[in-house]
Amino acid sequence: MINQTAQWVRDQLAAAVDEDFRRGQYRFFQETVSNYGVRGEDVKRIAAELYHRVKAWPAVDRNKLCEGLWKSGKLEEGVVAVYLYRRFARQCGAAEFGMFSRWIDRYVRNWAHTDGVSSWLLAASIANAPELIGRLPAWTTSANRWKRRAAAVALLQEAKQGRSTEAIFRIASLLLEDPDDMVQKGVGWLLKETYPKRPRETVAFLSAWKHRTTRLVLRYAAEKMTARDKAEVLN
Repeated sequence: MINQTAQWVRDQLAAAVDEDFRRGQYRFFQETVSNYGVRGEDVKRIAAELYHRVKAWPAVDRNKLCEGLWKSGKLEEGVVAVYLYRRFARQCGAAEFGMFSRWIDRYVRNWAHTDGVSSWLLAASIANAPELIGRLPAWTTSANRWKRRAAAVALLQEAKQGRSTEAIFRIASLLLEDPDDMVQKGVGWLLKETYPKRPRETVAFLSAWKHRTTRLVLRYAAEKMTARDKAEVLN
């Protein structure tokens, strides 16, 4: 059942390949990616159909299916796994958080996979069990650039809801001097999403750090700011 369903996913993806799109995808990644070349709307459609096939499965079988998709190394198969698991967000807790962490360690090798797993799946686990935020500081010292980026991006939904602001600033402070540009973009993105609900706190935080972090972080973080606040952070 699991193998047959995984093959169904691959057959569906193969049938939706767009060669021009496939070649164009490469410009969005610094690293080499293995992709079919399937447009986003088709990947979402396949994931939606997959959900109806597996929604009644035991979680253990669903998890094995996702693991098999990740093992292929294909960009779109990882995205299908993320879209599928988003449908089970209310079931995500500590066990799923651990599984998503292992996905990052074993299979995630680009920003698209990192952000999908982090901003939706890790974030869902955190929303259901906020104490899981306590696991993120250790990620900021990982040798894996994607694990470090995930430490920030996992808090995006918290930021958008105006929650966990103290934890957000703690994680950001651990990453603001990170030398990796993909990590810098992740923490800048997190602070950008923190600003609308917590503008004064975010500006004060960045003003204290602006001589120690990079211009890249500050530019990303300031994107949603008023002209006055942007000037305070960037000047």
